[in-house]
Amino acid sequence: MTRILITGGAGMVGRALADALPREDILVTDLARVGLPEGVRFRRMDVTGPDPDTVIGDEKPDVVVHLASIVTPPPGMTRDRAFAVDVTGTRNVLAACVEHGVRRLVVTSSGAAYGYHADNPVPLTEEVPCHGNPEFAYADHKARVEAMLADARRDHPGLEQVVLRVGTVLGAGTDNQITALFRRRRLLAIRGSDSPFVFIWTRDLARIVERAATGAPAGVYNVAGDGWMTVDDIARALGKPVLRLPASALKLALAVAHPLGLSRYGPEQVRFLQYRPVLDNQRLKQVFGYTPELTSAQVFDLWRREANP
Repeated sequence: MTRILITGGAGMVGRALADALPREDILVTDLARVGLPEGVRFRRMDVTGPDPDTVIGDEKPDVVVHLASIVTPPPGMTRDRAFAVDVTGTRNVLAACVEHGVRRLVVTSSGAAYGYHADNPVPLTEEVPCHGNPEFAYADHKARVEAMLADARRDHPGLEQVVLRVGTVLGAGTDNQITALFRRRRLLAIRGSDSPFVFIWTRDLARIVERAATGAPAGVYNVAGDGWMTVDDIARALGKPVLRLPASALKLALAVAHPLGLSRYGPEQVRFLQYRPVLDNQRLKQVFGYTPELTSAQVFDLWRREANP
Protein backbone atom coordinates (compact mmCIF):
# COMPACT_ATOMS: atom_id res chain seq x y z
CA MET A 1 0.00 0.00 0.00
CA THR A 2 1.26 3.46 -0.97
CA ARG A 3 0.16 6.13 1.48
CA ILE A 4 -0.56 9.41 -0.35
CA LEU A 5 -1.05 12.80 1.32
CA ILE A 6 -2.62 15.55 -0.80
CA THR A 7 -2.24 19.25 0.03
CA GLY A 8 -4.82 21.70 -1.29
CA GLY A 9 -7.01 18.66 -1.78
CA ALA A 10 -10.35 20.46 -1.62
CA GLY A 11 -9.66 22.15 -4.95
CA MET A 12 -10.84 20.96 -8.36
CA VAL A 13 -7.89 18.67 -9.08
CA GLY A 14 -7.62 17.44 -5.50
CA ARG A 15 -11.27 16.37 -5.43
CA ALA A 16 -10.90 14.50 -8.72
CA LEU A 17 -7.73 12.82 -7.47
CA ALA A 18 -9.35 11.82 -4.19
CA ASP A 19 -12.22 10.32 -6.13
CA ALA A 20 -9.85 8.29 -8.33
CA LEU A 21 -7.57 6.80 -5.66
CA PRO A 22 -8.46 4.06 -3.16
CA ARG A 23 -9.95 5.66 -0.04
CA GLU A 24 -7.73 3.65 2.31
CA ASP A 25 -4.55 4.95 0.66
CA ILE A 26 -5.06 8.72 0.89
CA LEU A 27 -5.26 11.62 3.30
CA VAL A 28 -6.58 14.92 1.97
CA THR A 29 -5.48 18.15 3.64
CA ASP A 30 -6.68 21.72 3.15
CA LEU A 31 -8.00 24.64 5.18
CA ALA A 32 -11.52 23.17 5.10
CA ARG A 33 -13.25 20.03 3.91
CA VAL A 34 -15.29 21.23 0.93
CA GLY A 35 -16.78 19.01 -1.75
CA LEU A 36 -14.69 15.95 -0.99
CA PRO A 37 -16.07 12.47 -1.71
CA GLU A 38 -17.61 10.54 1.16
CA GLY A 39 -15.24 8.28 3.04
CA VAL A 40 -12.08 10.27 2.25
CA ARG A 41 -9.99 10.94 5.34
CA PHE A 42 -9.29 14.64 5.93
CA ARG A 43 -7.04 16.73 8.17
CA ARG A 44 -6.88 20.50 8.29
CA MET A 45 -3.47 21.78 7.25
CA ASP A 46 -2.29 25.34 6.66
CA VAL A 47 0.85 25.07 4.55
CA THR A 48 2.01 28.56 5.51
CA GLY A 49 2.93 27.56 9.08
CA PRO A 50 4.16 24.54 11.05
CA ASP A 51 1.27 22.26 10.05
CA PRO A 52 3.14 20.43 7.25
CA ASP A 53 5.85 19.25 9.64
CA THR A 54 3.26 18.13 12.18
CA VAL A 55 0.87 16.40 9.79
CA ILE A 56 3.48 14.80 7.54
CA GLY A 57 5.42 13.75 10.65
CA ASP A 58 2.29 12.14 12.11
CA GLU A 59 1.10 10.44 8.93
CA LYS A 60 4.42 9.30 7.43
CA PRO A 61 3.13 9.22 3.82
CA ASP A 62 5.11 7.57 1.05
CA VAL A 63 4.01 10.23 -1.46
CA VAL A 64 3.00 13.86 -1.04
CA VAL A 65 1.00 15.51 -3.84
CA HIS A 66 1.36 19.26 -3.36
CA LEU A 67 -1.55 21.08 -5.00
CA ALA A 68 -1.93 24.00 -2.55
CA SER A 69 -1.47 27.18 -4.57
CA ILE A 70 -3.08 30.54 -5.36
CA VAL A 71 -3.97 30.57 -9.06
CA THR A 72 -6.63 33.28 -9.03
CA PRO A 73 -6.34 35.45 -5.90
CA PRO A 74 -9.70 36.24 -4.33
CA PRO A 75 -10.64 39.91 -3.91
CA GLY A 76 -8.56 41.57 -1.22
CA MET A 77 -5.77 38.98 -1.13
CA THR A 78 -2.37 40.66 -0.90
CA ARG A 79 0.70 39.52 -2.79
CA ASP A 80 2.37 38.73 0.54
CA ARG A 81 -0.43 36.30 1.36
CA ALA A 82 -0.18 34.65 -2.06
CA PHE A 83 3.60 34.37 -1.57
CA ALA A 84 3.03 32.73 1.82
CA VAL A 85 0.91 30.00 0.22
CA ASP A 86 2.82 29.52 -3.04
CA VAL A 87 6.44 29.89 -1.96
CA THR A 88 6.62 29.61 1.82
CA GLY A 89 4.02 26.85 1.76
CA THR A 90 6.01 24.83 -0.76
CA ARG A 91 9.17 25.36 1.27
CA ASN A 92 7.41 24.06 4.39
CA VAL A 93 6.03 21.01 2.59
CA LEU A 94 9.39 20.26 0.97
CA ALA A 95 11.24 20.53 4.29
CA ALA A 96 8.74 18.21 5.95
CA CYS A 97 9.11 15.67 3.15
CA VAL A 98 12.89 15.65 3.58
CA GLU A 99 12.68 15.52 7.38
CA HIS A 100 10.21 12.66 7.55
CA GLY A 101 11.49 10.42 4.78
CA VAL A 102 8.80 10.91 2.13
CA ARG A 103 9.75 8.88 -0.95
CA ARG A 104 8.15 11.02 -3.68
CA LEU A 105 6.93 14.62 -3.98
CA VAL A 106 4.55 15.59 -6.80
CA VAL A 107 4.20 19.34 -7.38
CA THR A 108 1.80 21.11 -9.74
CA SER A 109 3.84 23.99 -11.11
CA SER A 110 2.81 26.02 -14.14
CA GLY A 111 3.88 26.98 -17.63
CA ALA A 112 3.82 30.51 -16.21
CA ALA A 113 7.12 29.65 -14.50
CA TYR A 114 8.83 30.12 -17.88
CA GLY A 115 7.63 33.72 -17.84
CA TYR A 116 6.04 35.90 -20.50
CA HIS A 117 8.97 36.92 -22.70
CA ALA A 118 9.41 37.96 -26.32
CA ASP A 119 12.26 35.48 -26.83
CA ASN A 120 10.41 32.42 -25.53
CA PRO A 121 10.74 29.67 -28.16
CA VAL A 122 7.53 28.22 -29.61
CA PRO A 123 6.96 25.64 -28.37
CA LEU A 124 8.83 25.59 -25.04
CA THR A 125 10.56 22.40 -23.91
CA GLU A 126 11.44 21.55 -20.31
CA GLU A 127 15.09 22.51 -20.93
CA VAL A 128 14.19 26.21 -21.21
CA PRO A 129 15.05 27.98 -17.92
CA CYS A 130 12.25 29.29 -15.73
CA HIS A 131 12.26 33.10 -15.64
CA GLY A 132 8.93 34.16 -14.16
CA ASN A 133 8.23 37.86 -14.51
CA PRO A 134 8.55 39.72 -11.17
CA GLU A 135 5.53 41.86 -12.05
CA PHE A 136 3.28 38.77 -12.25
CA ALA A 137 2.88 37.28 -8.79
CA TYR A 138 1.85 33.83 -10.03
CA ALA A 139 4.66 33.53 -12.60
CA ASP A 140 7.24 34.92 -10.17
CA HIS A 141 6.15 32.59 -7.36
CA LYS A 142 6.17 29.51 -9.60
CA ALA A 143 9.67 30.32 -10.85
CA ARG A 144 10.87 30.69 -7.25
CA VAL A 145 9.28 27.35 -6.39
CA GLU A 146 10.98 25.74 -9.39
CA ALA A 147 14.38 27.05 -8.24
CA MET A 148 13.71 25.68 -4.74
CA LEU A 149 12.80 22.27 -6.15
CA ALA A 150 15.90 22.22 -8.36
CA ASP A 151 18.08 22.86 -5.29
CA ALA A 152 16.32 20.02 -3.47
CA ARG A 153 16.95 17.61 -6.35
CA ARG A 154 20.64 18.38 -5.98
CA ASP A 155 20.80 18.35 -2.19
CA HIS A 156 18.27 15.60 -1.41
CA PRO A 157 18.37 13.08 -4.27
CA GLY A 158 16.61 10.50 -2.11
CA LEU A 159 13.36 12.45 -2.47
CA GLU A 160 11.95 11.71 -5.93
CA GLN A 161 10.26 14.64 -7.61
CA VAL A 162 7.60 14.84 -10.30
CA VAL A 163 7.13 18.47 -11.31
CA LEU A 164 4.20 19.21 -13.61
CA ARG A 165 4.32 22.51 -15.51
CA VAL A 166 0.65 22.84 -16.29
CA GLY A 167 -0.94 24.88 -19.07
CA THR A 168 -4.34 26.55 -18.84
CA VAL A 169 -6.77 24.13 -17.19
CA LEU A 170 -10.31 23.98 -18.56
CA GLY A 171 -13.24 21.78 -17.68
CA ALA A 172 -16.79 21.82 -16.43
CA GLY A 173 -17.34 24.81 -14.17
CA THR A 174 -13.92 26.38 -14.76
CA ASP A 175 -14.15 30.08 -13.96
CA ASN A 176 -11.00 32.19 -13.58
CA GLN A 177 -9.25 35.26 -14.94
CA ILE A 178 -8.56 33.53 -18.27
CA THR A 179 -12.11 32.32 -18.85
CA ALA A 180 -13.19 35.86 -17.97
CA LEU A 181 -11.27 37.03 -21.05
CA PHE A 182 -13.20 34.55 -23.19
CA ARG A 183 -16.55 35.75 -21.82
CA ARG A 184 -15.99 39.33 -22.97
CA ARG A 185 -18.12 40.69 -25.82
CA ARG A 186 -14.93 41.18 -27.83
CA LEU A 187 -11.66 39.32 -27.30
CA LEU A 188 -8.73 41.57 -26.53
CA ALA A 189 -5.48 41.05 -28.45
CA ILE A 190 -2.20 42.88 -28.88
CA ARG A 191 -1.44 44.04 -32.39
CA GLY A 192 1.27 41.83 -33.90
CA SER A 193 0.77 38.97 -31.42
CA ASP A 194 -1.09 35.68 -31.88
CA SER A 195 -1.66 35.40 -28.09
CA PRO A 196 -1.51 31.59 -28.20
CA PHE A 197 -3.11 29.40 -25.53
CA VAL A 198 -2.47 25.77 -24.62
CA PHE A 199 -5.17 23.92 -22.69
CA ILE A 200 -5.35 20.76 -20.59
CA TRP A 201 -8.63 19.05 -19.70
CA THR A 202 -9.36 18.80 -15.99
CA ARG A 203 -9.90 15.05 -16.31
CA ASP A 204 -6.60 14.59 -18.15
CA LEU A 205 -4.81 16.60 -15.45
CA ALA A 206 -6.33 14.48 -12.69
CA ARG A 207 -5.18 11.32 -14.47
CA ILE A 208 -1.68 12.76 -14.92
CA VAL A 209 -1.41 13.68 -11.22
CA GLU A 210 -2.69 10.23 -10.28
CA ARG A 211 -0.05 8.60 -12.49
CA ALA A 212 2.63 10.92 -11.05
CA ALA A 213 1.70 9.78 -7.54
CA THR A 214 1.58 6.09 -8.31
CA GLY A 215 4.60 5.21 -10.37
CA ALA A 216 5.39 7.43 -13.36
CA PRO A 217 9.06 8.25 -13.94
CA ALA A 218 10.36 11.11 -11.81
CA GLY A 219 11.17 14.29 -13.70
CA VAL A 220 9.88 17.62 -14.96
CA TYR A 221 7.04 17.60 -17.48
CA ASN A 222 5.05 20.16 -19.43
CA VAL A 223 1.34 19.35 -19.20
CA ALA A 224 -0.87 20.42 -22.10
CA GLY A 225 -3.02 18.92 -24.81
CA ASP A 226 -1.60 18.70 -28.31
CA GLY A 227 -1.40 21.95 -30.26
CA TRP A 228 -2.41 25.46 -29.32
CA MET A 229 -5.03 28.07 -30.21
CA THR A 230 -4.39 31.67 -31.22
CA VAL A 231 -6.72 34.42 -30.11
CA ASP A 232 -8.20 34.39 -33.61
CA ASP A 233 -8.88 30.65 -33.36
CA ILE A 234 -10.64 31.23 -30.04
CA ALA A 235 -12.64 34.16 -31.41
CA ARG A 236 -13.84 32.09 -34.38
CA ALA A 237 -14.87 29.26 -32.06
CA LEU A 238 -16.86 31.70 -29.92
CA GLY A 239 -18.26 33.69 -32.83
CA LYS A 240 -16.85 36.92 -31.41
CA PRO A 241 -14.81 39.78 -32.88
CA VAL A 242 -11.25 40.58 -31.84
CA LEU A 243 -10.26 44.02 -30.60
CA ARG A 244 -6.60 44.54 -31.51
CA LEU A 245 -4.75 47.35 -29.76
CA PRO A 246 -1.15 48.52 -29.97
CA ALA A 247 0.82 47.40 -26.91
CA SER A 248 1.78 51.00 -26.09
CA ALA A 249 -1.83 52.24 -26.17
CA LEU A 250 -3.11 49.42 -23.94
CA LYS A 251 -0.28 49.95 -21.43
CA LEU A 252 -1.15 53.64 -21.22
CA ALA A 253 -4.87 52.95 -20.80
CA LEU A 254 -4.28 50.40 -18.04
CA ALA A 255 -1.76 52.67 -16.31
CA VAL A 256 -4.54 55.24 -16.00
CA ALA A 257 -7.48 52.92 -15.32
CA HIS A 258 -5.93 50.62 -12.73
CA PRO A 259 -5.11 53.27 -10.05
CA LEU A 260 -8.63 54.69 -10.48
CA GLY A 261 -10.20 51.30 -9.85
CA LEU A 262 -11.59 51.13 -13.40
CA SER A 263 -9.63 47.96 -14.21
CA ARG A 264 -8.32 45.15 -12.02
CA TYR A 265 -5.31 44.88 -14.35
CA GLY A 266 -2.25 47.09 -14.62
CA PRO A 267 0.00 47.77 -17.62
CA GLU A 268 2.02 44.62 -16.89
CA GLN A 269 -0.97 42.62 -18.16
CA VAL A 270 0.04 43.44 -21.73
CA ARG A 271 2.93 40.95 -21.58
CA PHE A 272 0.48 38.30 -20.37
CA LEU A 273 -1.38 38.67 -23.68
CA GLN A 274 1.66 39.22 -25.89
CA TYR A 275 4.05 36.44 -24.95
CA ARG A 276 2.07 33.47 -23.68
CA PRO A 277 4.19 30.32 -23.10
CA VAL A 278 3.37 27.52 -25.55
CA LEU A 279 4.20 24.18 -23.94
CA ASP A 280 5.74 21.27 -25.82
CA ASN A 281 4.20 18.03 -24.48
CA GLN A 282 6.48 15.47 -26.16
CA ARG A 283 8.24 14.56 -22.92
CA LEU A 284 4.87 14.02 -21.22
CA LYS A 285 3.92 11.54 -23.92
CA GLN A 286 7.24 9.83 -24.54
CA VAL A 287 8.89 9.71 -21.09
CA PHE A 288 6.06 10.15 -18.58
CA GLY A 289 3.89 7.85 -20.65
CA TYR A 290 0.63 9.76 -20.92
CA THR A 291 -1.01 11.18 -24.03
CA PRO A 292 -3.79 13.65 -23.18
CA GLU A 293 -7.18 12.43 -24.36
CA LEU A 294 -8.15 15.87 -25.64
CA THR A 295 -6.14 18.32 -27.74
CA SER A 296 -6.03 22.00 -26.78
CA ALA A 297 -8.73 22.75 -29.37
CA GLN A 298 -10.94 19.91 -28.12
CA VAL A 299 -10.55 21.03 -24.50
CA PHE A 300 -11.62 24.54 -25.47
CA ASP A 301 -14.58 23.26 -27.47
CA LEU A 302 -15.72 21.16 -24.51
CA TRP A 303 -15.51 24.17 -22.19
CA ARG A 304 -17.28 26.38 -24.76
CA ARG A 305 -20.21 23.98 -25.09
CA GLU A 306 -20.56 23.56 -21.33
CA ALA A 307 -20.20 27.29 -20.65
CA ASN A 308 -22.75 28.20 -23.36
CA PRO A 309 -25.33 25.38 -23.39
